[in-house]
Amino acid sequence: MRLRSMGVALVATAALVTLPAPITATAADTPLSQGRTATSSSAENAGTPSQNAVDGDTATRWSSAASDDQWLQVDLGATASVTRVVLDWEAAYGKDYKIQLSQDGSTWTDAKTVTGGDGGTDTLDVSGQGRYVRMQGVHRATPWGYSLWEFQVFGTTGGTAPGGSCDTANAAQGRPATASSVENAGTPATAAFDGDTGTRWSSQASDPQWVRVDLGAVQDLCKVDLNWEAAYAKDFRIEASADGQSWQTLKSVTGATGGKASYDVSGSGRYVRVHGTARATGYGYSLWEVAVHTGTTGTPPVEGGGDLGPNVIVVDPSTPNLQQKFDQVFAQQESNQFGGGRYQFLLKPGTYNGINAQLGFYTSVSGLGLNPDDTQINGDITVDAGWFNGNATQNFWRSAENLAITPSNGTDRWAVAQAAPFRRIHVKGGLNLAPNGYGWASGGYIADSKIDGTVGPYSQQQWYTRDSSVGGWTNGVWNMTFTGVEGAPGSNFETGPYTTLDTTPISREKPFLYLDGNEYKVRVPAKRTNARGVSWPANAGGTSLPLSQFYVVKPGATAATINAALDQGLNLLFTPGVYHIDQTIEVDRANTVVLGLGLATIIPDGGVDAMHVADVDGVRLAGFLIDAGPVNSDTLLRIGTPGGNADHAANPTTMQDVFIRVGGAGPGKATDSVVVESDDVIIDHTWIWRADHGEGVGWETNRADYGLRVNGDDVLATGLFVEHFNKYDVYWSGERGRTIFFQNEKAYDAPNEAAITHDGIVGYAAYKVADSVNVHDAVALGSYCNFTADPGIVQHHGFQVPVKPGVRMRNLQVISLGGMGQYRHVVNDTGAGTSGTDTVPSKVVQFP
Repeated sequence: MRLRSMGVALVATAALVTLPAPITATAADTPLSQGRTATSSSAENAGTPSQNAVDGDTATRWSSAASDDQWLQVDLGATASVTRVVLDWEAAYGKDYKIQLSQDGSTWTDAKTVTGGDGGTDTLDVSGQGRYVRMQGVHRATPWGYSLWEFQVFGTTGGTAPGGSCDTANAAQGRPATASSVENAGTPATAAFDGDTGTRWSSQASDPQWVRVDLGAVQDLCKVDLNWEAAYAKDFRIEASADGQSWQTLKSVTGATGGKASYDVSGSGRYVRVHGTARATGYGYSLWEVAVHTGTTGTPPVEGGGDLGPNVIVVDPSTPNLQQKFDQVFAQQESNQFGGGRYQFLLKPGTYNGINAQLGFYTSVSGLGLNPDDTQINGDITVDAGWFNGNATQNFWRSAENLAITPSNGTDRWAVAQAAPFRRIHVKGGLNLAPNGYGWASGGYIADSKIDGTVGPYSQQQWYTRDSSVGGWTNGVWNMTFTGVEGAPGSNFETGPYTTLDTTPISREKPFLYLDGNEYKVRVPAKRTNARGVSWPANAGGTSLPLSQFYVVKPGATAATINAALDQGLNLLFTPGVYHIDQTIEVDRANTVVLGLGLATIIPDGGVDAMHVADVDGVRLAGFLIDAGPVNSDTLLRIGTPGGNADHAANPTTMQDVFIRVGGAGPGKATDSVVVESDDVIIDHTWIWRADHGEGVGWETNRADYGLRVNGDDVLATGLFVEHFNKYDVYWSGERGRTIFFQNEKAYDAPNEAAITHDGIVGYAAYKVADSVNVHDAVALGSYCNFTADPGIVQHHGFQVPVKPGVRMRNLQVISLGGMGQYRHVVNDTGAGTSGTDTVPSKVVQFP
């Protein structure tokens, strides 16, 4: 955000003893690893041998030499189905490491990849079979080696889990097959599935390549056998799909050595694919035979419902020391901008007196009534910027929802920046959106809320308010936008900051958790058309789903379990935490709800996409953060499938308070952040951010070319914040798209004009409508530049659109922040350029 102070150190306050405890490993059963033979790459000294890590004594330890690429492995004595690994780290812990499985102790398969570990006790759910289990260190967290008090492996011996069966017949033999390529006519895809070990499929000599088979119907999959020719894959994935388009990883293999290999898998699909990513030779990929075995592994179904985990703090008005609970979480999270803490306060209905809930990073507070007025706070919900010397431009990632506030001094303070939604709130007084001292502020978003008094944005640069009511609005800086807001000021964009529309064309409020008696339910509100004012207390339409229909996802859950829950028909409720996933979360069922609490954060490992949503009706994505991993992902979130054109107008998919981050917490990369392929999608408040500060930040270090790409038709965005991408922040190629409110900053770190020059144009537009589009409507859009790496850059324009009768752009502005770079035009070649250091907008009221 604007003119941030980059030199401020962010120091996380130590957690207090009364905070919710992190998940720890407690095992009633004896680990399969205890007392077994252990070996390692090295030992620090004779007093820290490998065997100490599996002796059951937490006072003895193994420690390695002080270098990376160290490992510890245990021989279980027989093949086992491994379900869980617990690592009890000493102070010298692994920050990045892998858990690997092997049948022979030489060829290893990755079962779990951990990045950004924080020591202590790591409890990891895994799925796979092997006799040998290894911790393969990648990066140490300290200058010392790797050190483990105990390394525990849990599961069952004897291969297939109890109750399961795996057919010895080859379900793939003679079935139709296709491939990404063939070396020649004599090596077709079908040759890998003909049962003849004298014929083979081989590909062209490039990466990646794949071969797949159609089993004819969706089947449970339990094993895949591969018989490689001399040109084998070093790294590859075994994948399954129900439709041949959306793929789930069943097994990821690295460092393979060719020959014959069998892989136990768990999942289902009609199509099975071997997807090679790295060849072992200069030739292509070549397989004599691929055999697919079907059946069940006896894995029990994923249970719905249950408790909400350790980082959800449920209180009522009689909870002792309630103010202390708020204060303790705030002390930890106030400046913890890129830390791992995640917290959700849930307030049962009732009246809370004298409370001031200060919210720091990754902290959410919500009422548990069906209506906001069911939960009354005589006090405050406060966000201020004392941690940052009165500068509120970095008050990201927090939220308040579904409660009523009677402010202690008549006015509540909510001085936030991006990714800080204020939803379903009744403020029985005024609302101040600026920090104490009226320092810089750059927000923000209000929806479905009623503010009885006056809203004072003061220093806020931009704000979007939807389907609400206000007692008054005092001022604005650059871009104050209102749709369906009773009491909103009239439009005056030509001379002032206001854009006001009487109604919101299509809206549907975010799903939320509430209590029906003593039972948790999730309310899924209905779609509204041309809405004005709040949706409550009537809550007309909509449905309520019991918690038993949700897989309550807790830290340590694997992507395999998450996908299994989805396959069973469960919805997802992510509890506060950070979730590393090694395969894409596949949301394939219509009307699935994926809801996060406490800014639950999903990090894709190994370059996988984080989440795919099929081209189906009514999926609700809400309340979570996707954080790019260090290996480039193609797309972090994809809604719909390429080429999908089903009509979802009656029941659109919604993306609400879903935030994307690339870098900041560490190096992250993604070619595309969000891609919308489905028609009729509603994007209601998102912040898609390529980091400009924090760790892992640099023009190539956190490379991310595109923020949002819209290929679907009839997509509506209300409250769109997208910033700092290497190329286009928004690229819209779907027809009849609509955007209401857009806030953007171009990448601070563009090294020079040459680095961003394309097609004879200096700079990628913040918001580009593709030349092929015939109808598009966008209103209240702002783009700002702050080229700190090269203040001499002159960006040609903020917006680029085809000049056609159906393409209408209204209330556009570009701004140079303090003269750090300039814009030559506003849209295409129209609009006066910016100049000087006075931070005055250059505007175009209507184009063309």
